[in-house]
Amino acid sequence: MRLKEFGRSGRLVSEVGMGTYYDPPWIATATLGWRRGGRKKVDAIRSGLEAGINLVDTAEIYGSEPLVAEAIRGRKRDELFIATKAWSNHLRRDALLRSFEKSLRRLGTGYIDLYQIHRPNGSVPIEETMGAMEELIRQGRLMYVGVSNFSLRRLEAANAALNRSQLASVQLDYSLVHRNVEREILPYCDREKIALMAYYPLGHGRLASDRRLDGAATKSGKTRNQVALRWLADRANVFPIPRASGSRHVLENIGASGWQLAEGEADDLEKRFS
Repeated sequence: MRLKEFGRSGRLVSEVGMGTYYDPPWIATATLGWRRGGRKKVDAIRSGLEAGINLVDTAEIYGSEPLVAEAIRGRKRDELFIATKAWSNHLRRDALLRSFEKSLRRLGTGYIDLYQIHRPNGSVPIEETMGAMEELIRQGRLMYVGVSNFSLRRLEAANAALNRSQLASVQLDYSLVHRNVEREILPYCDREKIALMAYYPLGHGRLASDRRLDGAATKSGKTRNQVALRWLADRANVFPIPRASGSRHVLENIGASGWQLAEGEADDLEKRFS
């Protein structure tokens, strides 16, 4: 698995990560303590870790933090990059600090690499939330701050609200079939060296059956999904995080790393999906 710098953090992170959002029924049952198919999901995360992925994304609302904890148990912590998120009703200082503590316990770790605001909350000043984030950084229990589902205006405000650190990442829906971020947000991230974590990088499953990928897949000897992930990972600050739901799919996703699209192929794909 090829590694690249995560924004301006100085940390080398796998160019393809793993996401652990599953579906609304999973979330509903996980909150009751029933983690349907949990063993399969833990095995999937472990398969990715064993093959060189070190970026794992989760969130307090997903109900998957305990699965991540089980998957990383016994591994060298400093070789992992664990990201989780606080939900939008936990962005007041005290609420965020409590949520962070709970995530630490569920993840079974002494610190979190990347803590993200899951969704913005217009009723909470961003300065208050970022102040709490920087408290955690000063305590040595948090390494980097990120946001998710932020507009450009909110992204700029979040970055400006940090006094002693800089925003490390933003997480957004980005794939060949959903390219809205390219208008304003991606150029901003490139200028500021902010990593963009791309969720739904396979178009929520749509790209697996999209014939517009067949030419590139044939030339490279790769699957449609691998081509779609490669197109994202070729961007300097972009890290696709496809869902780790089964070992077979995770191993296929790993096949998106370590090679390049043929000359002109990226431009051709962009035209096909414009």
